[in-house]
Amino acid sequence: MIYGISLVFLSIVAVPSLILAKKPNAKELLEKIEPYQGWIGLIFCIWGIWGIISAILNLGWLTTAPIWWVTFLAGSVVEAVLGFMLGYGMINKLFLSKNADAKEKAEQLRGKIAPKQGKFGILGIIVGVWMIVASFLFI
Repeated sequence: MIYGISLVFLSIVAVPSLILAKKPNAKELLEKIEPYQGWIGLIFCIWGIWGIISAILNLGWLTTAPIWWVTFLAGSVVEAVLGFMLGYGMINKLFLSKNADAKEKAEQLRGKIAPKQGKFGILGIIVGVWMIVASFLFI
């Protein structure tokens, strides 16, 4: 359930225009979070990668709980992608600044993903809500 809640939170931070269209008074809250966006993205990127690794290590769930395993993997992938998008500046500063090849590859990856950030954000909200519901149904 914590993965679902965190994914919904991350998606809201990743797609502020979607939230501001519905609730204009949310702008102040999003402005308070903005200075920490890089750190939030970095943490969620690492957490998403850890979720992908956990899903691969728990392939046995495919026989006992296949819907939950697919949900967990999908949520982790979306979390890692959105975390990478939000935390790109921090990731670049901390990990990629010394390696030009890695920096170039990360920039290419970001260029491919950036136009789809809004779609990933909406997908993140949907998958996050489903993860919350599925945690009550399947666990």
